Amino acid sequence: MLIDLSELLSTEHKKQEYKVPVEMDTFNGSNGEYKFVRKEPVELYIENTGNKDLLIKASIHVSLNIPCDRCLEDVKNDFDIEVSKKLDIGKSFSELEDRDEFSFIEGSELDVDKMVYNEILVNLPMKVLCSENCKGICNRCGANLNTQTCDCDKTELDPRMSKILDVFNNFKEV
Repeated sequence: MLIDLSELLSTEHKKQEYKVPVEMDTFNGSNGEYKFVRKEPVELYIENTGNKDLLIKASIHVSLNIPCDRCLEDVKNDFDIEVSKKLDIGKSFSELEDRDEFSFIEGSELDVDKMVYNEILVNLPMKVLCSENCKGICNRCGANLNTQTCDCDKTELDPRMSKILDVFNNFKEV
Protein backbone atom coordinates (compact mmCIF):
# COMPACT_ATOMS: atom_id res chain seq x y z
CA MET A 1 0.00 0.00 0.00
CA LEU A 2 1.24 3.47 -0.87
CA ILE A 3 0.91 6.37 1.56
CA ASP A 4 1.05 9.89 0.17
CA LEU A 5 3.35 12.01 2.36
CA SER A 6 2.98 15.31 0.48
CA GLU A 7 0.64 16.89 3.06
CA LEU A 8 2.89 15.75 5.91
CA LEU A 9 5.98 17.08 4.14
CA SER A 10 4.42 20.50 3.57
CA THR A 11 3.93 21.32 7.28
CA GLU A 12 6.70 21.21 9.88
CA HIS A 13 6.00 19.30 13.12
CA LYS A 14 2.96 17.61 11.62
CA LYS A 15 2.29 14.07 12.89
CA GLN A 16 0.23 11.31 11.38
CA GLU A 17 -0.62 7.78 12.50
CA TYR A 18 -1.74 4.96 10.22
CA LYS A 19 -2.84 1.33 10.49
CA VAL A 20 -2.02 -0.25 7.16
CA PRO A 21 -2.70 -3.86 6.15
CA VAL A 22 0.12 -5.91 4.65
CA GLU A 23 -0.95 -6.71 1.10
CA MET A 24 1.71 -9.35 0.34
CA ASP A 25 0.50 -12.97 0.42
CA THR A 26 3.97 -14.49 0.19
CA PHE A 27 7.50 -13.37 0.98
CA ASN A 28 9.90 -13.97 -1.93
CA GLY A 29 13.34 -14.47 -0.45
CA SER A 30 16.57 -15.63 -2.04
CA ASN A 31 15.96 -19.20 -0.80
CA GLY A 32 12.36 -19.47 -1.94
CA GLU A 33 8.84 -18.25 -1.42
CA TYR A 34 7.40 -18.31 2.11
CA LYS A 35 3.71 -18.08 2.95
CA PHE A 36 2.37 -15.65 5.56
CA VAL A 37 0.40 -17.34 8.33
CA ARG A 38 -0.21 -14.13 10.31
CA LYS A 39 -0.34 -10.53 9.08
CA GLU A 40 -1.37 -7.84 11.53
CA PRO A 41 -1.83 -4.30 10.21
CA VAL A 42 1.37 -2.24 10.36
CA GLU A 43 1.14 0.59 12.87
CA LEU A 44 2.91 3.63 11.46
CA TYR A 45 3.80 6.91 13.12
CA ILE A 46 5.24 9.53 10.80
CA GLU A 47 6.35 12.99 11.91
CA ASN A 48 7.86 15.92 10.07
CA THR A 49 10.33 16.98 12.80
CA GLY A 50 11.44 20.14 11.01
CA ASN A 51 14.75 20.96 9.33
CA LYS A 52 13.59 18.73 6.47
CA ASP A 53 13.76 15.61 8.67
CA LEU A 54 11.14 12.89 8.66
CA LEU A 55 10.76 10.44 11.57
CA ILE A 56 9.21 7.08 10.71
CA LYS A 57 8.29 4.57 13.40
CA ALA A 58 6.61 1.29 12.56
CA SER A 59 5.46 -1.76 14.44
CA ILE A 60 5.36 -4.92 12.29
CA HIS A 61 3.89 -8.24 13.50
CA VAL A 62 3.88 -11.08 10.96
CA SER A 63 4.58 -14.83 10.83
CA LEU A 64 6.00 -16.86 7.96
CA ASN A 65 6.13 -20.60 7.28
CA ILE A 66 9.78 -21.34 6.45
CA PRO A 67 11.01 -24.88 5.72
CA CYS A 68 13.37 -26.52 8.21
CA ASP A 69 16.90 -26.60 6.79
CA ARG A 70 17.27 -30.30 7.70
CA CYS A 71 13.90 -32.01 7.18
CA LEU A 72 12.03 -29.45 5.00
CA GLU A 73 8.95 -29.39 7.28
CA ASP A 74 7.32 -25.95 7.58
CA VAL A 75 8.27 -24.02 10.72
CA LYS A 76 6.31 -20.97 11.89
CA ASN A 77 8.64 -18.00 12.38
CA ASP A 78 7.29 -14.93 14.18
CA PHE A 79 8.62 -11.48 13.29
CA ASP A 80 7.82 -8.74 15.79
CA ILE A 81 9.82 -5.80 14.48
CA GLU A 82 10.00 -2.25 15.80
CA VAL A 83 11.36 0.23 13.26
CA SER A 84 12.57 3.75 13.90
CA LYS A 85 14.17 5.65 11.03
CA LYS A 86 15.10 9.28 10.51
CA LEU A 87 15.24 10.51 6.93
CA ASP A 88 16.61 13.83 5.70
CA ILE A 89 14.09 14.76 3.01
CA GLY A 90 16.19 17.75 1.99
CA LYS A 91 18.69 15.42 0.34
CA SER A 92 17.98 13.88 -3.01
CA PHE A 93 17.93 10.11 -3.31
CA SER A 94 21.42 10.09 -4.87
CA GLU A 95 22.86 12.08 -1.93
CA LEU A 96 21.68 9.60 0.71
CA GLU A 97 24.47 7.55 2.26
CA ASP A 98 22.43 4.35 2.54
CA ARG A 99 19.98 4.31 -0.36
CA ASP A 100 18.87 0.71 0.27
CA GLU A 101 17.64 1.61 3.75
CA PHE A 102 15.13 4.10 2.31
CA SER A 103 14.23 2.32 -0.94
CA PHE A 104 10.60 2.20 0.23
CA ILE A 105 10.21 5.97 -0.32
CA GLU A 106 9.82 7.22 -3.87
CA GLY A 107 9.14 10.91 -4.27
CA SER A 108 6.49 11.75 -1.68
CA GLU A 109 5.09 8.20 -1.39
CA LEU A 110 5.91 5.56 1.19
CA ASP A 111 5.48 1.94 0.06
CA VAL A 112 4.50 0.03 3.22
CA ASP A 113 4.84 -3.44 1.67
CA LYS A 114 8.36 -2.63 0.46
CA MET A 115 9.29 -1.40 3.96
CA VAL A 116 7.87 -4.60 5.53
CA TYR A 117 9.72 -6.72 2.96
CA ASN A 118 13.04 -4.97 3.72
CA GLU A 119 12.63 -5.38 7.48
CA ILE A 120 11.74 -9.08 7.22
CA LEU A 121 14.68 -9.63 4.87
CA VAL A 122 17.09 -8.10 7.38
CA ASN A 123 15.59 -10.15 10.24
CA LEU A 124 15.41 -13.54 8.48
CA PRO A 125 17.22 -16.22 10.48
CA MET A 126 20.38 -17.71 8.97
CA LYS A 127 19.24 -21.26 9.72
CA VAL A 128 15.73 -22.51 10.48
CA LEU A 129 15.30 -25.75 12.42
CA CYS A 130 12.09 -27.43 13.55
CA SER A 131 13.94 -28.59 16.69
CA GLU A 132 17.52 -28.60 17.94
CA ASN A 133 17.79 -32.38 17.51
CA CYS A 134 16.17 -32.59 14.05
CA LYS A 135 17.49 -35.69 12.26
CA GLY A 136 16.82 -34.36 8.77
CA ILE A 137 16.13 -36.52 5.74
CA CYS A 138 17.89 -39.63 4.45
CA ASN A 139 20.29 -38.66 1.71
CA ARG A 140 19.52 -41.87 -0.19
CA CYS A 141 15.74 -42.41 -0.04
CA GLY A 142 14.53 -38.97 1.16
CA ALA A 143 12.62 -40.26 4.21
CA ASN A 144 12.05 -37.79 7.06
CA LEU A 145 14.12 -39.39 9.82
CA ASN A 146 12.14 -37.56 12.53
CA THR A 147 8.96 -39.49 11.70
CA GLN A 148 10.20 -42.76 10.18
CA THR A 149 13.23 -44.98 9.80
CA CYS A 150 14.67 -46.29 6.58
CA ASP A 151 16.62 -49.44 5.69
CA CYS A 152 19.29 -47.70 3.67
CA ASP A 153 22.94 -48.68 4.10
CA LYS A 154 24.32 -46.00 6.39
CA THR A 155 28.01 -46.88 6.11
CA GLU A 156 29.95 -44.18 4.38
CA LEU A 157 33.47 -44.97 3.35
CA ASP A 158 36.26 -42.49 3.23
CA PRO A 159 37.11 -42.03 -0.48
CA ARG A 160 40.80 -41.95 0.41
CA MET A 161 40.52 -45.53 1.65
CA SER A 162 38.79 -46.91 -1.46
CA LYS A 163 41.99 -48.42 -2.91
CA ILE A 164 42.68 -50.36 0.30
CA LEU A 165 39.08 -51.62 0.25
CA ASP A 166 39.64 -52.82 -3.34
CA VAL A 167 42.72 -54.75 -2.22
CA PHE A 168 40.75 -56.45 0.57
CA ASN A 169 37.87 -57.30 -1.77
CA ASN A 170 40.22 -58.77 -4.41
CA PHE A 171 42.03 -61.06 -1.94
CA LYS A 172 39.02 -62.06 0.13
CA GLU A 173 38.59 -65.83 0.44
CA VAL A 174 35.06 -67.06 0.31
